[in-house]
Amino acid sequence: MSGTNHTDDRDDEVFGDEDWGDEEFDAGLLEEELRQAAAVLDPVPAELQQIAVDAYALHDLDARVAELTFDSLVDAIPVRGVTDVPRMLTFRAGEVTVDVEVTEDGLMGQVLPPQPARIEVLGGPRPGSPLTADDLGRFTGDVPPAGPFALRLRTGADVVVTEWLRA
Repeated sequence: MSGTNHTDDRDDEVFGDEDWGDEEFDAGLLEEELRQAAAVLDPVPAELQQIAVDAYALHDLDARVAELTFDSLVDAIPVRGVTDVPRMLTFRAGEVTVDVEVTEDGLMGQVLPPQPARIEVLGGPRPGSPLTADDLGRFTGDVPPAGPFALRLRTGADVVVTEWLRA
């Protein structure tokens, strides 16, 4: 036993005598094996997969994305003693601005510049709730959004979709 390292001999039996260089490593093969293992050991739930497919189907290639420019949860200064404050959101896409107030009773908002619009409240796989903005751009909805939501506005030939937010 003197001078011999039995641990190294056992490692050679398990791993072989070969040196594994970078050129022999196939990252594509490893990635595919990991995908297959994940599909077996931790599969994507069917309803989540359906939500992803439906969300992609809602994707409008011609739509402009309205960026969130104000969120009262992040940007507003809290007032002491006031509870159940409505969430105020402002989205902007070019010249179009959408102000939205979200409460437990629903949502209310206005499209600026004032103009009629058809608005859908998107909430995953179920169809969006249709709302209509009047000539002054005002709209209301009686159902508060549950979970992630976005708005899709159709103003004449223009389509604007807001970022997705949690209610």
